[in-house]
Parts: sequence; structure tokens; C-alpha cells
Amino acid sequence: MRTRDENKEAAIREKALKMIVKEGFDGFSMQKLARAAGVSPATIYIYYKNREDLLNSLFNEIHKVFIANALENFSPGLSLEKGLWLQWKNRLGFILANPAHFFFLEQFRHSPLINHKDISNSEFKENMKGFCINAIKRGELARMEPEIFWAVAYGPFYSLVKFHLQKKSMMGNDFKITDHKLKQVLKMVLTALKP
Repeated sequence: MRTRDENKEAAIREKALKMIVKEGFDGFSMQKLARAAGVSPATIYIYYKNREDLLNSLFNEIHKVFIANALENFSPGLSLEKGLWLQWKNRLGFILANPAHFFFLEQFRHSPLINHKDISNSEFKENMKGFCINAIKRGELARMEPEIFWAVAYGPFYSLVKFHLQKKSMMGNDFKITDHKLKQVLKMVLTALKP
């Protein structure tokens, strides 16, 4: 029986992450990963049952860290304005510190892989559900479908993040996120979410 080497496993995960961000899921295989990581394919199977297991494990691990960052100092009892601002700032901190992780999470979320039974984010959903219910009760938030809330509350934020990461604006100039720009957009978002 072979033993697990945590450093080797971490190196395999990191190489997989970089390959997926660069080439997407279609170009990703265990054979290519083994070559890129400088290990035999059999070595990868010590850590993961198959390609799906590796991808799900990678997503769950990165998503767990993302959720911990997003929920830092967050409470479902915060006002809509304070809660959204904190969420935006926490998410931005994670994304700027880990752009490859952000791109991987985005690719995974927009693929059929997100529907696998081993993917979980119930802690995050429960916190956000409580946050929205409390905001509705206080009259800060109109009743709406969760998808509409998500599109209005986070769509503008993620658009700014992508402009920032691409380092260009709609006009081709260099674009950087600042607190001033975020607060300007947050004000518009809060107006749109009010009852």
C-alpha cells in the first residue's frame, strides 16, 4: 500500500488548478496532469479515485476557503447595506489574493460539474437566506426570487472585479477597483433592491 505525501498532493492540486484555469475542463486529463506535475498517473490515483473526484475535491477545498473569507465578521443580522458592503470587501480580498482560485471557481460554477452530489455550500446558503429574510423584515429589501437578488446584489460587483482583473475598462483604459467606485455602485444596488 502506498502512503500519501501531503506535499505531493498539494503540488498535484496546484498544477491541476493552473491547468484548468489556462485550458478549461475540456483540455484537462489525468495523463496531462501527471506529465505536468512530474508524477506517474498511478501517483494521482493514490489521492483521487478519478478525474471527477479530483475536480470535486479541488472545488470543495477552494470554495470552503472562499466561504470562510466571504463570511468573515458577517452575520445574517447585519443591515442590508453593511452586510453587502462586508460581503463585497471580503470577496474582493479573497479574489485579489487568489485570482487563479477565483477563475477556477467561476469556471466550475458555470459548468455541469456544479450539480454533482458531492458539491456542498449549505453553510453559505443558510447565512445568505437569513440575511435576506432579516432585510425583508426590516423593510430594506423587496421580496424577489433569489436569482434576481443575486443578479442585482452581486452582478455589478463581479463585473467590476472582472474589469479590474483584466486591467482594462470599456474604453480600453486601465481600470482599478477602489472603495469609492465600490461605494458608488453599492448605492445604486441598494436603491434597486429597496421595496
